[in-house]
Amino acid sequence: MSMQRYTIRNADSSEFDEIGRLMVTVYSQLDGFPKETEQPDYFQALANVGAFTHKPDTALLVAVSEENKIAGALVYFDNMIYYGSGGTATKEKNASGFRLLAVDPSIRGQGIGRMLAEECVSRARQKKHQQLIIHTTMAMQTAWRMYENMGFKRSADLDFKQGNFPVYGFRLSL
Repeated sequence: MSMQRYTIRNADSSEFDEIGRLMVTVYSQLDGFPKETEQPDYFQALANVGAFTHKPDTALLVAVSEENKIAGALVYFDNMIYYGSGGTATKEKNASGFRLLAVDPSIRGQGIGRMLAEECVSRARQKKHQQLIIHTTMAMQTAWRMYENMGFKRSADLDFKQGNFPVYGFRLSL
């Protein structure tokens, strides 16, 4: 079986609804992650992920197959002011960040999440930023391991709670 090839690019506005549905599906299936009934505003933000692109220096990145099927997506921030998390991340200077990484559950394990994350590293380096900021949770162990394997280091100073749910900060020095 040959591996599918994927391209990372900025999402087109016509894809926003499909990407939003993918995000809601992925996050609602995470064991130990708050349910939609517990954090309706968060899930509303996932469903309307395209709205992030209305902020300056912000892009919704998508991984698409050769057949233009959406395989995964995330939101990339060139300016941490628009990152929109709790905690201190929005005060970070000379930094980029990304949030809301989601990969289609039917095609996980093909490196799509890593491709999306590496595109963010590349964009941050092009901006000559010194670091890339992300957050993850205990419910996202696969992503957590991937981030550590890419060289991200835990940064407890970026941790915060979303309601009663702990969210953990990481930095990658560039």
